[in-house]
Amino acid sequence: MHGRELRGLLHPLLLLLIFERPGHGYDLIERLDAMGVSDVEPGHVYRVLRGLERDRSVSSAWETAGAGPARRCYRLTAKGRGDLRSWFVELAQLNQVIDACLRRSADAFDRARRVPADPYATIRS
Repeated sequence: MHGRELRGLLHPLLLLLIFERPGHGYDLIERLDAMGVSDVEPGHVYRVLRGLERDRSVSSAWETAGAGPARRCYRLTAKGRGDLRSWFVELAQLNQVIDACLRRSADAFDRARRVPADPYATIRS
């Protein structure tokens, strides 16, 4: 899926990625892409990260080791772990709704395939 469709899910996705392994912004964007969240706007990712930091869900520190410029590395806080758990309770509920919707749509398409496109076609014949 594209980043535009998943904008509202960046909070839990970033919390999950940081929970798995702390990282800097560009690393997190690459890991989002590897999850199937492509075309996410880097500026939006950084805005979400700053918001998570303001909320004290993540902390960050500048890393100057290694080649290249200093990078801000994000780590999950205890509050962030709690936030992540809460998000995934909500996402599990959303998943149930989406599963029900997918089942209903599959049933509806299956019924539509078995019914003539023109319901009056059998009457006129």
